[in-house]
Amino acid sequence: MIDAAGRFFVFEGSRLLARGDWAQASAAAWRAIDGGAPDGVLVFDADTGRVADLDPRDAIVADTVAVAPPKRGRPRLGVVAREVTLLPRHWDWLNTQPGGASVALRRLVETARRDGADEGRSRSAREAAYRFMQAMAGDMPGFEEASRALFAGDRDRLNQEMEDWPADVRDHTMRYLDADHA
Repeated sequence: MIDAAGRFFVFEGSRLLARGDWAQASAAAWRAIDGGAPDGVLVFDADTGRVADLDPRDAIVADTVAVAPPKRGRPRLGVVAREVTLLPRHWDWLNTQPGGASVALRRLVETARRDGADEGRSRSAREAAYRFMQAMAGDMPGFEEASRALFAGDRDRLNQEMEDWPADVRDHTMRYLDADHA
C-alpha cells in the first residue's frame, strides 16, 4: 500500500527528475513517460528505497473516505487493540505490574524503541540505500564492492566504488545514509 503523504523520488534512467509527495511524483513520472522517457522511469519511496508501483496515469481521488465502523481500543489517543500471544508465566508477570498488562507492555516497547533507536535507524537507512542501489546500479561497475562497503559501514570505500556512477545515483544513494535523507 502506498502512503500518499510519503516522500518519493522519480528517476528517468540515472537522472533525478523530481522529489515530493505521491501527487508530485506521479505527475512527474507521467510527464516523463508522456515525453518518451527513453531510459525508463522509476519512482522510489524516499523512506524505504523500494520502487513504488505507481501508475502515473492515476489521479488522486477527491477526498472520498469510506466511513469505517468504530474500532476497538481508544482511537482518539491512537491506541489500537491487537491480540498478543504469551505464555501463562508472562501473563502472570504482566498482571502484577503497576497499571496492568497494557501499561507494562507499552513501557517495555518504549524502552526497547529508545534503546535500539540508533541501531534501527542505521539498519533501515542501509537497507533503503541498498534497495535503491540494487534497482539503479545493480549492473554498474563496482556494485558488488559498493554493496560490501555499504554493509561494512565504510563510507569512504563506498564513495570510491561509486566514483564512476552517474552523479544523481551516487548522491541519492548517500542521501539514504544521511540522518534525514530528505
